[in-house]
Amino acid sequence: MILEYCKRLRYFYNKLIFFGIVLLTPWVASAETILVEDAYVRASSKLAKSAAAFMEIRNTSSRGDRLLDVKSDVAKKVELHTHIKSDDGVMKMRRVEDGFVISGNGVLKLERGGDHIMFMGLSQPFVDGGAISLTLIFETAGSIELEIPVHLKKRSTSRSHSHTHKHKNSKAHKHEHTHSD
Repeated sequence: MILEYCKRLRYFYNKLIFFGIVLLTPWVASAETILVEDAYVRASSKLAKSAAAFMEIRNTSSRGDRLLDVKSDVAKKVELHTHIKSDDGVMKMRRVEDGFVISGNGVLKLERGGDHIMFMGLSQPFVDGGAISLTLIFETAGSIELEIPVHLKKRSTSRSHSHTHKHKNSKAHKHEHTHSD
């Protein structure tokens, strides 16, 4: 009787461990599907009451995901924002309620003049060369905590680069670009 009980108990624990692994695997694996590159936060001055963060978020999964929200203790409000052209042609910043979609194997660029993370009501001055804590909250990948550097003078996440391409009915040619805001 004791032997039978031990066999059943062992069977139960094996199943419990198996189902635990099956249930936890998507959460562990999902955090590895998001890569954050070239992240930085910028305020217009040390005394500014607002700031913005820029970065590239790469989804290495074949399934889409969505950046739903952001959190940080460095400001009263931290929101996802974009720029929208109004009817009178003026660009205005707007909060993005539904978050930003990142397609499978896609890249979301948070950059000046476009989609970005906005900090309003800063609780402390930003010091050039310092860092802040930020949590990105994704629909599938869950929360990702980051430490991102403060660059008060950095102008863009884009860099100088060159590429070769050709237009219809022309030879291939090379371009050098330096992006700035």
